Amino acid sequence: MLDVPHELVEHVSWLIYARRRELNSPWRKLGCFKQALLVLAHLRKNETFAQVGAGFGVSEATAWRYVDETLEVLAAWAPGLHEALVGLGEGDFVIVDGTLIPTDRIRADEPYYSQKHKKHGMNVQVITTPDGTPLWFSRATPGRTHDLTAARAHGIIQACLTRHILILADRAYQGAGATVRTPYYGHRELPEHYQQYNGDHARLRASGERAFAQLKSWRLLRRARCSTNRLSRIVRAVHTLLICANSG
Repeated sequence: MLDVPHELVEHVSWLIYARRRELNSPWRKLGCFKQALLVLAHLRKNETFAQVGAGFGVSEATAWRYVDETLEVLAAWAPGLHEALVGLGEGDFVIVDGTLIPTDRIRADEPYYSQKHKKHGMNVQVITTPDGTPLWFSRATPGRTHDLTAARAHGIIQACLTRHILILADRAYQGAGATVRTPYYGHRELPEHYQQYNGDHARLRASGERAFAQLKSWRLLRRARCSTNRLSRIVRAVHTLLICANSG
């Protein structure tokens, strides 16, 4: 059983149909709907290409081609950074956070090992609305990348500064300046009004965790077995699926 809405499968199959028409390649062993099911099963259940291929009666190589084609289609619909911030401006705030997408060990291990998480993976940044709805996911960078370094490299800090959007972030972003607000250090040694600020900040920022919970509900992103070079496209594709599911 695949725990995704029927409407989402239909939407993905429509996008596949449009791509086939664009390529003038209407015939495939699987129809558009079954191709959509295969791809969603791969992403949702983290099944291997051999497993999903066997389940749908196609070869492992064909399953890989179906998934690769569909990821490209879905990723193309994911919003860019500036598109995601359209409609936001002075007086609005967003939540910025980072997460690690765990990966299998690879030959060039060191850049991918996160000291914070004590595992290998890729760093992904997210911008969410105050209620935790994801607006934008960054491309994946090696796991040892610090969150603040990643946020600056992706242009998040500058983009929000330009629009006078307030950013709520955790201590990893301390020193970002601009419009970024982080908690104070010190815990119980802090004056009471600083402790109050930290408590209010934590409550406002807590909903941002929903974005990563939604992202990793697609189990492929709980432990990726694919090449690190493909993770950015997978994250963008899953973001498109989240947008479709939330709008439905």
